[in-house]
Amino acid sequence: MELVDAVAGNATETNTQADAGVVLTPGQPVTIHITELEMRAAPKQSLPFPVNIQTALMRVAEIPPAYYRFLYLQVGRRWHWVDRLRLDDEALTAVLHDKRNCVTVLYVNGAPAGFFEVLHVDEDTVELTHFGLFERALGLGLGKWFLLQALYGCWSYGPKVVKVQTNNLDHPRAIQLYQRFGFSPVATREDQLVPLSEDELLSLVAKL
Repeated sequence: MELVDAVAGNATETNTQADAGVVLTPGQPVTIHITELEMRAAPKQSLPFPVNIQTALMRVAEIPPAYYRFLYLQVGRRWHWVDRLRLDDEALTAVLHDKRNCVTVLYVNGAPAGFFEVLHVDEDTVELTHFGLFERALGLGLGKWFLLQALYGCWSYGPKVVKVQTNNLDHPRAIQLYQRFGFSPVATREDQLVPLSEDELLSLVAKL
Protein backbone atom coordinates (compact mmCIF):
# COMPACT_ATOMS: atom_id res chain seq x y z
CA MET A 1 0.00 0.00 0.00
CA GLU A 2 1.04 3.61 -0.45
CA LEU A 3 1.66 6.20 2.20
CA VAL A 4 2.94 9.76 1.91
CA ASP A 5 4.99 11.54 4.52
CA ALA A 6 4.47 14.76 6.45
CA VAL A 7 7.74 16.57 5.88
CA ALA A 8 6.16 18.87 3.33
CA GLY A 9 3.82 20.14 6.03
CA ASN A 10 6.59 21.77 8.05
CA ALA A 11 5.86 25.47 8.46
CA THR A 12 9.55 26.27 8.05
CA GLU A 13 9.60 24.90 4.52
CA THR A 14 8.26 26.17 1.24
CA ASN A 15 7.08 23.86 -1.52
CA THR A 16 10.04 22.30 -3.29
CA GLN A 17 10.50 20.07 -6.30
CA ALA A 18 10.54 17.11 -3.89
CA ASP A 19 7.09 18.15 -2.62
CA ALA A 20 5.76 17.95 -6.19
CA GLY A 21 6.65 14.27 -6.57
CA VAL A 22 8.41 12.30 -9.29
CA VAL A 23 7.25 12.78 -12.88
CA LEU A 24 6.30 9.49 -14.55
CA THR A 25 4.94 8.64 -17.99
CA PRO A 26 1.20 7.82 -17.79
CA GLY A 27 0.52 4.12 -18.27
CA GLN A 28 4.20 3.11 -18.39
CA PRO A 29 5.24 0.54 -15.71
CA VAL A 30 8.07 1.42 -13.34
CA THR A 31 9.88 -0.53 -10.63
CA ILE A 32 9.44 0.93 -7.16
CA HIS A 33 11.56 0.27 -4.08
CA ILE A 34 9.48 -0.26 -0.94
CA THR A 35 10.69 0.07 2.64
CA GLU A 36 8.67 -1.53 5.43
CA LEU A 37 8.95 0.04 8.88
CA GLU A 38 7.72 -0.94 12.34
CA MET A 39 7.11 0.90 15.59
CA ARG A 40 6.94 -1.08 18.84
CA ALA A 41 6.22 1.63 21.40
CA ALA A 42 3.68 4.43 21.43
CA PRO A 43 5.06 7.92 20.72
CA LYS A 44 6.12 9.84 23.80
CA GLN A 45 6.56 13.24 22.18
CA SER A 46 3.91 15.93 22.04
CA LEU A 47 3.51 18.75 19.53
CA PRO A 48 1.69 22.06 19.93
CA PHE A 49 -1.73 22.42 18.41
CA PRO A 50 -1.59 24.38 15.14
CA VAL A 51 -2.36 28.06 15.69
CA ASN A 52 -4.20 30.69 13.63
CA ILE A 53 -6.21 28.04 11.78
CA GLN A 54 -9.31 26.04 12.63
CA THR A 55 -8.73 22.28 12.49
CA ALA A 56 -10.92 19.26 13.11
CA LEU A 57 -10.35 15.52 12.87
CA MET A 58 -13.42 13.46 12.00
CA ARG A 59 -13.69 9.71 11.61
CA VAL A 60 -15.87 8.90 8.61
CA ALA A 61 -17.90 5.75 9.20
CA GLU A 62 -18.85 3.95 5.96
CA ILE A 63 -17.24 6.63 3.83
CA PRO A 64 -18.84 6.93 0.36
CA PRO A 65 -16.56 5.70 -2.46
CA ALA A 66 -16.80 9.00 -4.37
CA TYR A 67 -15.69 11.03 -1.35
CA TYR A 68 -12.85 8.63 -0.66
CA ARG A 69 -11.65 8.83 -4.28
CA PHE A 70 -11.65 12.64 -3.98
CA LEU A 71 -9.49 12.48 -0.83
CA TYR A 72 -7.21 9.84 -2.33
CA LEU A 73 -6.65 11.86 -5.52
CA GLN A 74 -6.08 15.14 -3.70
CA VAL A 75 -3.44 13.61 -1.43
CA GLY A 76 -1.94 10.93 -3.60
CA ARG A 77 -1.91 12.02 -7.22
CA ARG A 78 1.53 13.65 -7.00
CA TRP A 79 2.86 10.53 -5.23
CA HIS A 80 1.31 8.14 -7.78
CA TRP A 81 -1.20 6.43 -5.50
CA VAL A 82 -3.14 4.17 -7.85
CA ASP A 83 -4.32 0.96 -6.15
CA ARG A 84 -7.62 2.17 -4.71
CA LEU A 85 -8.43 4.20 -7.82
CA ARG A 86 -8.53 1.05 -9.93
CA LEU A 87 -11.20 -0.59 -7.76
CA ASP A 88 -14.84 -0.40 -8.82
CA ASP A 89 -17.47 0.86 -6.38
CA GLU A 90 -18.31 -2.59 -5.04
CA ALA A 91 -14.72 -3.62 -4.39
CA LEU A 92 -13.76 -0.24 -2.91
CA THR A 93 -16.80 -0.22 -0.63
CA ALA A 94 -15.90 -3.68 0.64
CA VAL A 95 -12.43 -2.45 1.61
CA LEU A 96 -13.55 0.82 3.15
CA HIS A 97 -16.49 -0.58 5.11
CA ASP A 98 -14.50 -3.47 6.58
CA LYS A 99 -14.88 -3.10 10.35
CA ARG A 100 -11.10 -3.33 10.72
CA ASN A 101 -10.61 -0.26 8.54
CA CYS A 102 -10.88 3.34 9.77
CA VAL A 103 -10.67 6.57 7.73
CA THR A 104 -10.17 9.90 9.53
CA VAL A 105 -10.37 13.20 7.66
CA LEU A 106 -8.57 16.41 8.58
CA TYR A 107 -10.56 19.61 8.06
CA VAL A 108 -8.88 23.03 7.97
CA ASN A 109 -11.06 26.13 8.15
CA GLY A 110 -14.09 24.00 7.33
CA ALA A 111 -12.78 22.18 4.24
CA PRO A 112 -11.07 18.79 3.90
CA ALA A 113 -7.28 19.08 3.92
CA GLY A 114 -5.99 15.52 4.34
CA PHE A 115 -6.77 12.08 5.69
CA PHE A 116 -5.28 9.02 7.29
CA GLU A 117 -6.39 5.40 7.13
CA VAL A 118 -5.72 2.71 9.70
CA LEU A 119 -6.14 -1.06 9.32
CA HIS A 120 -6.51 -3.13 12.49
CA VAL A 121 -4.78 -6.19 11.03
CA ASP A 122 -5.11 -8.37 14.12
CA GLU A 123 -4.97 -8.15 17.92
CA ASP A 124 -1.26 -7.35 17.89
CA THR A 125 -0.82 -5.41 14.64
CA VAL A 126 -2.09 -2.11 13.24
CA GLU A 127 -1.03 -0.66 9.89
CA LEU A 128 -1.09 3.00 8.92
CA THR A 129 -2.00 2.34 5.31
CA HIS A 130 -2.53 5.87 4.02
CA PHE A 131 -1.68 9.33 5.28
CA GLY A 132 -1.22 12.74 3.72
CA LEU A 133 -2.17 16.37 3.25
CA PHE A 134 -3.77 18.21 0.36
CA GLU A 135 -1.37 20.56 -1.41
CA ARG A 136 -3.31 23.55 -0.09
CA ALA A 137 -2.48 22.48 3.47
CA LEU A 138 1.28 22.40 2.99
CA GLY A 139 3.29 25.06 4.77
CA LEU A 140 0.74 25.54 7.58
CA GLY A 141 2.74 23.65 10.19
CA LEU A 142 0.29 20.74 10.16
CA GLY A 143 2.34 17.84 8.84
CA LYS A 144 4.15 16.51 11.89
CA TRP A 145 1.23 17.30 14.20
CA PHE A 146 -1.14 15.44 11.86
CA LEU A 147 1.16 12.42 11.67
CA LEU A 148 1.32 12.32 15.46
CA GLN A 149 -2.49 12.30 15.62
CA ALA A 150 -2.51 9.40 13.15
CA LEU A 151 -0.07 7.50 15.35
CA TYR A 152 -2.20 8.17 18.42
CA GLY A 153 -5.07 6.67 16.44
CA CYS A 154 -3.01 3.58 15.63
CA TRP A 155 -1.93 3.04 19.23
CA SER A 156 -5.46 3.50 20.56
CA TYR A 157 -6.09 -0.11 19.50
CA GLY A 158 -3.45 -1.31 21.98
CA PRO A 159 -1.27 -3.20 19.47
CA LYS A 160 2.21 -4.56 19.98
CA VAL A 161 3.41 -3.17 16.67
CA VAL A 162 2.39 -0.43 14.22
CA LYS A 163 3.50 -0.86 10.61
CA VAL A 164 3.89 1.51 7.69
CA GLN A 165 5.36 1.37 4.20
CA THR A 166 6.96 3.99 2.01
CA ASN A 167 8.62 3.90 -1.40
CA ASN A 168 10.99 5.90 -3.56
CA LEU A 169 8.12 7.84 -5.15
CA ASP A 170 7.27 9.39 -1.78
CA HIS A 171 9.06 12.42 -0.36
CA PRO A 172 12.83 11.70 -0.15
CA ARG A 173 12.85 12.45 3.59
CA ALA A 174 9.94 10.14 4.42
CA ILE A 175 12.03 7.42 6.08
CA GLN A 176 13.90 10.01 8.12
CA LEU A 177 10.59 11.40 9.38
CA TYR A 178 9.22 8.00 10.35
CA GLN A 179 12.39 7.20 12.23
CA ARG A 180 12.06 10.47 14.12
CA PHE A 181 8.66 9.31 15.32
CA GLY A 182 9.93 5.90 16.43
CA PHE A 183 9.75 3.66 13.36
CA SER A 184 12.61 1.36 12.33
CA PRO A 185 13.12 -0.14 8.84
CA VAL A 186 12.67 -3.92 8.89
CA ALA A 187 12.55 -4.98 5.23
CA THR A 188 12.84 -3.80 1.64
CA ARG A 189 11.39 -5.16 -1.58
CA GLU A 190 10.60 -4.20 -5.15
CA ASP A 191 7.27 -4.04 -6.95
CA GLN A 192 5.83 -2.80 -10.22
CA LEU A 193 3.65 0.30 -10.44
CA VAL A 194 1.71 1.44 -13.49
CA PRO A 195 0.86 5.16 -13.34
CA LEU A 196 -2.68 6.13 -14.24
CA SER A 197 -3.28 6.64 -17.94
CA GLU A 198 -5.06 9.73 -19.24
CA ASP A 199 -8.14 7.60 -19.98
CA GLU A 200 -8.16 6.31 -16.39
CA LEU A 201 -7.99 9.85 -15.03
CA LEU A 202 -10.90 10.93 -17.22
CA SER A 203 -12.91 7.94 -16.04
CA LEU A 204 -12.17 8.81 -12.42
CA VAL A 205 -13.35 12.38 -12.85
CA ALA A 206 -16.70 11.03 -14.02
CA LYS A 207 -17.02 9.01 -10.79
CA LEU A 208 -16.48 11.98 -8.48
